[in-house]
Amino acid sequence: MVHVVFQEADVEVLKQAMGLDPLLEGEVLLIRDDYAVGPIQDLFTEQGIEVRKKWWREVLHGGDLEARVDDGSVDDGAVINLIRSKLQDDAEEKIWIWAAQNGHDVCGYYWLISQLKDYQGRIYILYLNNLPFFNEKGAIFYPDCLSVIPAKEFIKAKKLSRLVTTSEFEIDPDEWQKLSEQGKLVRLLEGGKKLNQQDEDFYDADLIKFITHEWQKASRLISAFFHKSKFSTGDAYLLWRLKQLSNREDIEVQGNLKGAKDFELKLAGANLPPSS
Repeated sequence: MVHVVFQEADVEVLKQAMGLDPLLEGEVLLIRDDYAVGPIQDLFTEQGIEVRKKWWREVLHGGDLEARVDDGSVDDGAVINLIRSKLQDDAEEKIWIWAAQNGHDVCGYYWLISQLKDYQGRIYILYLNNLPFFNEKGAIFYPDCLSVIPAKEFIKAKKLSRLVTTSEFEIDPDEWQKLSEQGKLVRLLEGGKKLNQQDEDFYDADLIKFITHEWQKASRLISAFFHKSKFSTGDAYLLWRLKQLSNREDIEVQGNLKGAKDFELKLAGANLPPSS
C-alpha cells in the first residue's frame, strides 16, 4: 500500500497512525507543490513545468525558500513516476490518496488523478469532507487539514477509503483541464471538490486590513492573516503579495525585501518608531 498526501505536516501524523494500526502500514509519498496558486496550464509538458518554475522563482525571490525551486527538493514529476513504477511492477499494489477539505489538497488531487487513469480499480480516495473527528480533549471538530487530526482518529478515517470511480476518472481530469485554461493564479475551495479561481491579488484586500500606522514585520502581518482571514494560502505566497503591496504609495516599507522577518510595513503618514 502506498499513501499519498499533499502537505508535509501530514506525513508525520500518518506515520504515527501506522504505529497504532498495522493495517495502515505502507510507504508515504508527498506531493510538495501547492497547485492552489500559480500557473497550471500545460503542466504535463516540459514547457508548462518551466513556466511554473519561472513563476515560483519570482514568488520566492529573496525569501528563505528561494533555493527550493531549483535544488531538486520539489520534484512532483519524480513522485508521479515512482507511483506509476510501483503500480506497474506490482499488480497488487494500491494507492491511497488522502485529502482534507482545503484548496491545497483538492488541487493536488486533481493534478494527481489526471495522471493515473490507466490504473482504475487500484486508486483509492479518502476525502475528509465535512466529517467530524475528536480532538485530543475529546471535543468534536471538523478538520480542514490532515495534520490536526490525532493519530488515533486515522484508524476511524481509514474506513472512509473508497475506490475512485470510473465517473471521477472521466470528470476530474476534465475539471483540471478547465481550471488550467482559465489562466487565473489563485484557486479557492467552495465546498466538496468544487473550486473557483481568482486573480493573483485576491488576498491583498485582507492583507491590507492588518497594515496599520505602526511598523510591523511582514511575519507578524502574515500571522494575523492566518488567524483572522476566512481564506488561507501558503505563507510564501502571502510574503510575495506583501512585497507587491510595498510598492503602493499609501504603504511605507523599511528593511530588505527578503524574508518575512527582514522588513516592516506601515500605512503612510505616521512617524512612529520602528518595532524592536
